[in-house]
Amino acid sequence: MTQILTKLTARKHRRADMGNAVAIISSIAGAVTVVVMIVLIRRCTLVKRKMRKKMKKKIVEKVMEELERRNREGAAAQVCDAALDDVVIEIGPMEKFLTEILNEKPMRFSSEQLAACTRNFSTELGSGGYGVVYKGDLPNGLAVAVKVLKVSMNRKVQEAFMAEIGTIGRTYHVHLVRLYGFCFDRDTKALVYEFLENGSLEKYLYGGAAGEEGAAAPPPRLEWKTLHGIAVGTAKGIRYLHEECQQRIVHYDIKPANILLTGDFTPKVADFGLARLGERENTHMSLTGGGRGTPGYAAPELWMALPATEKCDVYSFGMVLFEILGRRRNFDPGHGESKEWFPRWVWERYEQGEIETVVSCADGGIEDEEDREKAEMMCKVALWCVQFQPAARPTMSSVVRMLEGEMAIVPPVNPFHYVMDSSSGSTSSGLWSGTYQSSRDTTGRDSGLSSVSPAAKSDDAMIPDVIKRTDASV
Repeated sequence: MTQILTKLTARKHRRADMGNAVAIISSIAGAVTVVVMIVLIRRCTLVKRKMRKKMKKKIVEKVMEELERRNREGAAAQVCDAALDDVVIEIGPMEKFLTEILNEKPMRFSSEQLAACTRNFSTELGSGGYGVVYKGDLPNGLAVAVKVLKVSMNRKVQEAFMAEIGTIGRTYHVHLVRLYGFCFDRDTKALVYEFLENGSLEKYLYGGAAGEEGAAAPPPRLEWKTLHGIAVGTAKGIRYLHEECQQRIVHYDIKPANILLTGDFTPKVADFGLARLGERENTHMSLTGGGRGTPGYAAPELWMALPATEKCDVYSFGMVLFEILGRRRNFDPGHGESKEWFPRWVWERYEQGEIETVVSCADGGIEDEEDREKAEMMCKVALWCVQFQPAARPTMSSVVRMLEGEMAIVPPVNPFHYVMDSSSGSTSSGLWSGTYQSSRDTTGRDSGLSSVSPAAKSDDAMIPDVIKRTDASV
């Protein structure tokens, strides 16, 4: 019996020891678990802190990169913004206009800033009726052309100033000169444009223009492919103004002097002093203050009491095409009576089936067959663009397609019926020579210009339909 009790007691002790061991092991395991959890929590906290630091660092780096980019692009803008509060001009509507423009792209410069960037206006690039153009450099090294307007700021100069900022200041296109800003201080009114190394197309067609930098030295002779590229690029710039920007813009003064060239001879349309903004649903614009544009390039309706549309630019572009084709001024008595007015001579050759004569004379002769085809296309497009009736002229989008060979060109009709001598049937070059000398002469001939023969009117009436059918077939 005693042995049995001893065994039972021993079993109880063993069970008690086992229970104690389990309890101890459980306690240790719990403590280890708590320690591991604490370590994991601390590690997670550290990882989160590191991730936050990395994210903050990345954000700071991105912000700094963005600030540096903006500083590079707008170094001049920061200087100008600091000076805005120092310029207070009491000019009523003009100041309101400029304040609204500040919400657009152009920046405002002070006269001191322009004097600094042009080295006190030391390098003159050219001059015109509205002022003088100087070369300059912005603080970020960007080369600019600064057009300083006449201080008198009469009504015409004021209108030109607002037209420039209100039109080109709201647009950006590879074939339009970019306006960086303006100055409207008490003593300085100026416009700041991008600087174009090769100047205007004018000097490459018939020698350096007076006052242009480098005009004394003869300009390099451009290859025909380059001239054709200039024509196409200019057409694309005008097409953008008419059909692609938010508001339809009519330039009113397309001519070689207003087509500027970059270092690689990319053309850019410039000088929007006569431009007008218009709503797209309005097909006509009312003009005041007499004729617009330059005699010899301006469409007939600009010198007559007729509504004006974007087709005025189409006409002017056609006249530019003639000058590119012949590398000469359209009216030049030095070429003899038969060729003194080049567009008339081109039409006569075309009418007689001798368009190859025009091409052989163009640019001193064009040998390459592909270039000859492009020259013939340019000749036909020019004849379409200068049609007397605005509705007969193609749109600039059609002009681009024809010049690039993407659209068939319908044989043009005589665009010069309105200058035909009814008795002899020959064109009066003397009438058109007057348009190069005085706009008054052209205005005085309104009755003569508007007298189109019935045959011409019927031909002109057919042209829009022909163009539309050709458009649809391409």
